[in-house]
Amino acid sequence: MKTARSIRGMTDILPEEVGCYQLVESVFRDILHRYGYDEIRLPMVEYAELFKRSIGSETDIVEKEMYTFLDRSDELLCLRPEGTAGCVRAVVQNGLINQGSIKKLWYMGPMFRYERPQRGRQRQFNQMGVEVFGEESTEVELEILLLCDRIWRNLNIEDLVQLEINTIGDLDSRKSYVTSLTSYLQKYSDDLDDDSKRRLSTNPLRILDSKDDKTQKILSNAPNFTDFVDHKSRGHFEKLCNSLEGLGIPYNVNPALVRGLDYYNRTVFEWTTKELGAQGTICGGGRYDGLVEKFSNKSSAAVGCAFGIERLVMLTRSLSSQENQLSSVADIYIIAVGEEARMMAIRCAENIRSEIPSWRVLQNLGAGSIKSQLKRANKSDSKIAIIIGPEEVASKCVTLKFLRDDLEQESVVESQLISRLKDI
Repeated sequence: MKTARSIRGMTDILPEEVGCYQLVESVFRDILHRYGYDEIRLPMVEYAELFKRSIGSETDIVEKEMYTFLDRSDELLCLRPEGTAGCVRAVVQNGLINQGSIKKLWYMGPMFRYERPQRGRQRQFNQMGVEVFGEESTEVELEILLLCDRIWRNLNIEDLVQLEINTIGDLDSRKSYVTSLTSYLQKYSDDLDDDSKRRLSTNPLRILDSKDDKTQKILSNAPNFTDFVDHKSRGHFEKLCNSLEGLGIPYNVNPALVRGLDYYNRTVFEWTTKELGAQGTICGGGRYDGLVEKFSNKSSAAVGCAFGIERLVMLTRSLSSQENQLSSVADIYIIAVGEEARMMAIRCAENIRSEIPSWRVLQNLGAGSIKSQLKRANKSDSKIAIIIGPEEVASKCVTLKFLRDDLEQESVVESQLISRLKDI
C-alpha cells in the first residue's frame, strides 16, 4: 500500500507553524477593524466565466493556472485563483453597492493556481484582501497604503519592505500603450524568451515582468508607459504621491509596474521585499474602476489589494501569536472639509489608531458638506464625530461632537486630542 501524501503544491500547515499564521491574521483583523472595514466571506468555487471576464481570458491565470472542472450539470466551475472578482460578484449580486455610499470590505482564505511550486509560491495559498467601492478620490488609495504600512509596523517588518507605485492611466491609455509596445517588440520577436513570444500575441504588458536578461535589454528602449498616460490620471497620481510624501511614507515610482490583470486602471502598487528571493511581492493591488460595470448596470469606482499570507509568515517566523476580540461598532468618525483639513484629519486618525488601538476609527473619504458627512457619521453608529474645517485648521483645533450622548460639542487643541479622548 502506498503511503498517503498531499498533492504537490498543497502543503500542510503544522502546529508549530500555525502560531505565526495566527499572528499575521490577527494583526490583519485588528488593523482592518481600526480602519472601519467589514468582513465578507466568499465561496471558494465560482463559475470559470467570472474570472475570464474580469481577469482577462488571455492572462496567465486564466490560460494556464486555473483549476477548472465540469460539475454534474456540465457547468464549467473553478477553484478561485484570486479574491477581487468574487468580491465584485458578491457586492453586485447582493446589492451592496449604492450610489453615494462607500463600501469597505475585507476577506481571507485559500486561493488556487496551477503553477510550479517553489519557496513562497504554492498551488494552494492563502490571501488576505481589502476592497473599497464607491469613491474616486486618492484618499482611498492613500488609506489602503497607510493600513498596509501599519500592518508592516505591527509585524515589525517595516524595514524589510518597499512600496512601488505607478499609474497606468485610463483604459484608452492602456490600449494605446499596448499597441505601441506590441509594434516595438514585434521587431525583436525572434530574440524574446519563450514566455514573452507567447505573450506578445496574448498579453504584451506581462512581457514587462520578464526575468530574462535579454528580454529586459530589449525592453530598455521600449516606449515609456508614462508618455501614454492621460492628463487626469497624471494629476490623480501626482496628488497621491504628494500625500505619501506629506505623511512620510517612502515609495519608489516604477514605470514597469503594470500588474498582470486586465481590470486595473490608474494607480497600481506593490509592496516588495528582498528577503524572499524571486517571490518578493508580499502585497499588490490598485484601482479597477470599470470592473463593476462588467457585471451590473451600475458603475462604481473601486480599489483594493491582496496580501500573501505565506510570504508574510516567512518574514515574521520568529513572532508569537496573539488573539483579539474586536467590536464592529465605530468609536470615532472624522469629518473634514477642504484639502488642508483632510490632511489634518488623516494625521488625527493615525494618531488615534496609534495611541488608542482598541478604538475603531472611521474617516470620511472624499468630499462633501459637513451636513452630509454628519449623516454618514450617524449611520456608522459612531459615538463621537471629530469635525475639521477651515476654522479648525486656522486655530489648530478640532471640534468634538457627541453623537450618542446629550453633551455640548467642544473645541480641543489638536495636540491635546489624545489625552481628551482618553478621558471620555
